[in-house]
Amino acid sequence: LLMKCAATSLNSKLIAHQKDFFAPIVVDAVLSLDADMSLDMIGVKKVPGGALEDSFLVHGVAFKKTFSYAGFEQQPKRFVQPKICLLNIELELKSEKENAEIRLEDPEKYQSIVDAEWNIIYEKLDKIVASGSQVVLSRLAIGDLATQYFADRNIFCAGRVPDDDLKRVVKACGAAVQSSVQNLTAEVIGTCGLFE
Repeated sequence: LLMKCAATSLNSKLIAHQKDFFAPIVVDAVLSLDADMSLDMIGVKKVPGGALEDSFLVHGVAFKKTFSYAGFEQQPKRFVQPKICLLNIELELKSEKENAEIRLEDPEKYQSIVDAEWNIIYEKLDKIVASGSQVVLSRLAIGDLATQYFADRNIFCAGRVPDDDLKRVVKACGAAVQSSVQNLTAEVIGTCGLFE
């Protein structure tokens, strides 16, 4: 009955000719949700190229490859039961804003300001590594320095993960999105069976 309902609802869509292919996928997707989950937890990812029949259901959370920096290719892409850290912070060095001005009497103090910026980002990265996380996902950018830092430590990272995808990861792995790296405890770090 569910299959017939799904096929009927697909009649008015662009994929009406493939309703026999998509109806089982739709039914499986809806039935895979826990009773307390919203249909918003089902995501559809459009990938250019290929045929409609190349579509498939991922029992888990899928997100498109995000923008990546140097070091991304060296990161591991497959983990079994990894710890997952979800962030809402930038992990990159920022250039000065327009019209930023620092007046120094002693030119050697400039280096201490630059060093302080580097120390801040390395402190954040060290705290993430100390949490034991093997996967780091952030709503905001993860720059090339952080990407390479994580790659050197066999940690996968992705920045600019869309909000709806991050919400699905929260539900799927039990993590909580953090806006600071100060309290990365076991209670806010998630886990899953397989990440690839």
